[in-house]
Amino acid sequence: MFDKCPGQNLSKVSIEEIRCNNCGYAVEIFTDEVKARCLQCNKYVFKKRLPSCVDWCQAAKECLGEEKFKQLKRR
Repeated sequence: MFDKCPGQNLSKVSIEEIRCNNCGYAVEIFTDEVKARCLQCNKYVFKKRLPSCVDWCQAAKECLGEEKFKQLKRR
């Protein structure tokens, strides 16, 4: 295994867009975040699922192993 997660390179993080449940405004949220504040109504919006390294890290399969990677990818 690794001493340090090889996926900790923040240059791999990307932006997603989700709709605010309160006002419908398009809110930008980074792939490694769980929540973001809506700029329109100031309410928090949350992702439906917590982010996992399998969503954004290119080294996740190598780091976790094939079986664990597949389990997490299905969620």
